[in-house]
Amino acid sequence: MKQLLHRATSGDLSPRALERSIRTDDRPEMRYRRAIVGVSLVGMAAMGVVTLLQTGILKHLPDPKTKTPHFDTDKVNTSEEAFSYGMPDAPLTLIAHSAAIALAAAGPADRGERRPWLPVLASLLSLPQAAIAAKYLFHQMPKVDRAWCPWCVVDALTHFAAFALTLPEARKALRA
Repeated sequence: MKQLLHRATSGDLSPRALERSIRTDDRPEMRYRRAIVGVSLVGMAAMGVVTLLQTGILKHLPDPKTKTPHFDTDKVNTSEEAFSYGMPDAPLTLIAHSAAIALAAAGPADRGERRPWLPVLASLLSLPQAAIAAKYLFHQMPKVDRAWCPWCVVDALTHFAAFALTLPEARKALRA
């Protein structure tokens, strides 16, 4: 399985050459891929905290003290919508961020030319995540819950950023 995954993402490139390519190449595509890893980790941190609430490890999360917007993390994250997937939604979001990180890290710096399907797949994976984040940010919280979750706002922004960061490499791969 390991060899199959390596060949699919990196071809005949040795593991050492792959490591050098990922860690030292400074082309814009690699900077975008590193940024995807960074923003996804921020999203994971936010959703990790929400997961603690949704699984009962924490009983309450504090909110910023503001009149507008009205923050109520507990209300948003214990809503019917938050549990409508047959489980809490935050752990599912952690999976989505993990997949974004794995795809950002997969393949050498020139994967757009060698393995164009990787950057295209990264965009295709992050698009529905950004759309779901938009639904929560622009509909669910303001219209249905009538409350905001600061952790969720941060998470939504990371999904938007990750999707935007996939676009230049995917565009270049599609042109190749």
